[in-house]
Amino acid sequence: MASASASRSDGGVGRMRNAALIMYEENQSLIADIRKALAVIKGIAVDLERDNQYEKVGELEGVVLELLVKSEECAHFSSAIQSVANNYQGCPPGDELTDFKKLLDDEVKKIKATSSSLPQKHILYRQFKEAVWNVHHAGQSMPGEEEEDIVMTSTESNILNVTCPLSGKPVTELAEPVRSMDCKHIYEKNAVPHYMKSKGAHPQCPVAGCPKILQAGRILCDPLLRVEIEELRLMSKQNACPAMVEDFTEL
Repeated sequence: MASASASRSDGGVGRMRNAALIMYEENQSLIADIRKALAVIKGIAVDLERDNQYEKVGELEGVVLELLVKSEECAHFSSAIQSVANNYQGCPPGDELTDFKKLLDDEVKKIKATSSSLPQKHILYRQFKEAVWNVHHAGQSMPGEEEEDIVMTSTESNILNVTCPLSGKPVTELAEPVRSMDCKHIYEKNAVPHYMKSKGAHPQCPVAGCPKILQAGRILCDPLLRVEIEELRLMSKQNACPAMVEDFTEL
């Protein structure tokens, strides 16, 4: 009987974690849609700034801040889903059914309590402000730039390694990027199976110092990954532009 009960408990844990994975992916898809919307809004704001429609630009700035708040809330929820799924051990025999909604709500509250990020300090808000500012003031410092303290929040970027440890390629050049759900490191998809096979039953993440074990079912291209890689690609291009202008000035 004990064995049968344990088997049912294990099956329940497995089903719960599969459900949590689906919820997590759906929530990440929502975050990805918000990030795409922010990129579109920034482009529209730049066009409006060129046409000197400053009031509409101000309205879009307010929309950006609202979306960043929602994105942060979604990020908290994603973290709560993962935490509950990882810590859930099943419902002991005879106990009442687990209230997963309460577990998630409590976990979200704990995560929010430790987060002090503000949308005005988000790097994506900074990028919006810079894009608008550069329409008429390219090359000039934005007001208050010296005192500004930009904070990278949990929704800013989950890209921990900018180079694949297996192929050696920058993550922005990977044909099929995938990410471990356990340690968040990114790899080239077709290099992962060969690496795991060569390392035996418990292949450790190839990133130096990472203790996590790779599991085939937990290495995937989550909905947010390609969006984050594209943002990293754009940021790299923007950071290269000042150096290029400086080189041409010297010539």
